[in-house]
Order: sequence, then C-alpha cells, then structure tokens
Amino acid sequence: MARLPSAERRRQLTEAAIRAMTRDGVPRTTTRSIAAEAGVSLSVFHYCFDSKQELIESVITTITEHYVTVVKEALRPRATLEETVRAGFQAYWDHVRAHPDEHMLTYELTQYALRQPGFEHLARRQYELYAETYADLIGRLQRAMDLRLRVPVPVLARYLAAMTDGLTLNYLVLGDEAACDGVLDTVTAHIAGLVREP
Repeated sequence: MARLPSAERRRQLTEAAIRAMTRDGVPRTTTRSIAAEAGVSLSVFHYCFDSKQELIESVITTITEHYVTVVKEALRPRATLEETVRAGFQAYWDHVRAHPDEHMLTYELTQYALRQPGFEHLARRQYELYAETYADLIGRLQRAMDLRLRVPVPVLARYLAAMTDGLTLNYLVLGDEAACDGVLDTVTAHIAGLVREP
C-alpha cells in the first residue's frame, strides 16, 4: 500500500465513506466497511479520523464541495442576471440528476445526526454550511456583476438554501423534473427582482 499524505488519505477515506453510506445507509456503515471500501487497514482509518463524528462532518463537507465546485464553474457573468443565476441553478440541478443517491445521503445524514445523542451539532453544521456556501456564491456574483441587493446576504443565503433543500427532496420523492425546472425558473425571476439597479 502506497504511503499518502494524511490529508489525501482522509479524502480517500471520506470518498469511500460516501460510497459505502450511499450503498448501505449511514447506520449500517461501519469503520471497518469504510476501510475495506478504501482498500486500507482499519488502523489507517483510526489514524486519519478520531471519531465517527469527525468522519461524518468530513462526509457532509465533501458532498457539499462536490456540487459547489460545479456551481462555481457555471456561475460566471452572462448577458443578463437571470441567465447567470439560472446557469448556477442548472449546474446544481444537473448534479442532483446525475447523483441522486449522493443527495439522498445528505438527508439521511441529517436524520442520523439528529437522532444520535451527541451528533446533533453535525446536523446544525450541515445547514450552516449550506447557508455559508450560498453567502459565498452570492458574494462572488455581487462582485462580478456589481449587484446591490434588496435583502441582506445572510437572509438571501438561507432562503436559497431552504429552497434548494426542499426542491431537491421534492425531486427525490416525486421525480418530476419538469415541475422542478418550473420552480427554478420562478426562483430565478424572484432573485432578479431582489436586485437594485446600480
């Protein structure tokens, strides 16, 4: 087994945990099954992670990074604000459609954390991370397009986090792509209405 830097080994184990949890569910995924999925010894797992809580936080952060990366790439100024915002939503939505099991895992992680004594802070951290991510994306867009918002960035960030969270769960349950596209069009128009002219 090749020796990898600790950060790279943690990433490898986190990705293995995402695959195992997606396949087997969070409660049934053990440290042993994650180590086996990553092709490393259990001692390597325990060297990289002090606890299951630390692993779950890494999983939540990594899943969020998966789709934030594609949204950041798509969220570049276009001819209009609506086109720019819609491109960002479309990049997220394409990720949901391509990786529904990974997005389903985020809901399972939330429920697991809320039901496990001592893990509740991970569910809170998960939703704080969503709002922080949106605040960062909004800030990038404001700077790139010189935008003035009618609402504070933290409020808009939480609104967008709640909207995409609810819409994602709705899609995972109902599978109605056309309805979701219509909602994204509506939200895009609403966001454009929250911007003041410079």
